[in-house]
Amino acid sequence: MTEITPLLPGTRIGILGGGQLGRMLSLAASQLGMRTHIFCPDENSPAFEVTPHKTVAGYEDVAALRAFASAVDVVTYEFENVPLATAKVIAENVPLHPGPKALEVSQDRLAEKGFLTRAGIAVASYRAVNSRADLDAAIAEIGLPAVLKTTRLGYDGKGQRTIRTPEDAEAAFAALSGVDLVLEGFIAFQKEISVIVVRGADGVVVTYDPAENVHKDHILKTSTLPASISGRAADKARGIAGQIAAELGYVGTMGVEFFLVADGDEPEILVNEIAPRVHNSGHWTQAVCVTDQFENHIRAILGWPLGSTIRLADVVMENLIGEEINATAGRSVTGVQPHVYGKTEARPGRKMGHLNIVKVPKP
Repeated sequence: MTEITPLLPGTRIGILGGGQLGRMLSLAASQLGMRTHIFCPDENSPAFEVTPHKTVAGYEDVAALRAFASAVDVVTYEFENVPLATAKVIAENVPLHPGPKALEVSQDRLAEKGFLTRAGIAVASYRAVNSRADLDAAIAEIGLPAVLKTTRLGYDGKGQRTIRTPEDAEAAFAALSGVDLVLEGFIAFQKEISVIVVRGADGVVVTYDPAENVHKDHILKTSTLPASISGRAADKARGIAGQIAAELGYVGTMGVEFFLVADGDEPEILVNEIAPRVHNSGHWTQAVCVTDQFENHIRAILGWPLGSTIRLADVVMENLIGEEINATAGRSVTGVQPHVYGKTEARPGRKMGHLNIVKVPKP
């Protein structure tokens, strides 16, 4: 085991990104006696509300990035679309966890799938698509239905089109062309699950229980614990998540999303995508784990020992989308832990908060 000198309370932690994940990371750091400094181009970032230290500047502003790096002792990020050039500027000036490699792999679907395939981890069939002819050739190889996706910047259902018949191909390509694309085979899965994995600076890996996820309009709606899957499937998913973190030399918390294709004695599990950050499907850990995903991320980047990931109760995490946030007060009852992100505008499809609904034992 590598000897790591842990950073002490009072350490200045820089966070790239000022959304809800940056806000919750900042709160977790404060609980451990750390100070946080948020870097984000949006002056209305909700993370700014929980720390007095902020930089409002673009991610391409090298002078601002260097000044930010000089003001902190270690830097992390809250979202995987931090420009790679930004990460490299930071890493040249101050320790950055997770490192740029995790961003480089996860920001491009082709790079991600290539990385996973080389590691011997199963993914859906895929082919690169750079032209209409490429799409026809990919369909001939993979078959239909299939999903055409942009290789970059796709999330919550954005940047993708399902192709069910050959006639759908033209419209799908027209809608997404102009950028690099990938065609993925359509997976007839039983369930979508995810595992939150944390790797410490010393290489120690811990995982949380798999969550069973349900999406609505391509946006995560609920994560339920325990997932209704076999122990073998759970162990396999946790093992794959740990392998990915180790292969990346990762430090921090990561979300790994899976398709459970078949359960039983020999479960079949495919990785859908990896997210090199604290993850929406891990918010339930705030209510029912001694150490939640946010605290464990902070522990990892500080070089501290990782905390327990044992789940103490059954729980459902429910995202509050758009105007649903206005019903939060009425849901704040026994067993319901609300989290409101402080965003100024409740737009359709926007994550405004979440509820952790804990199964509380009857007295």
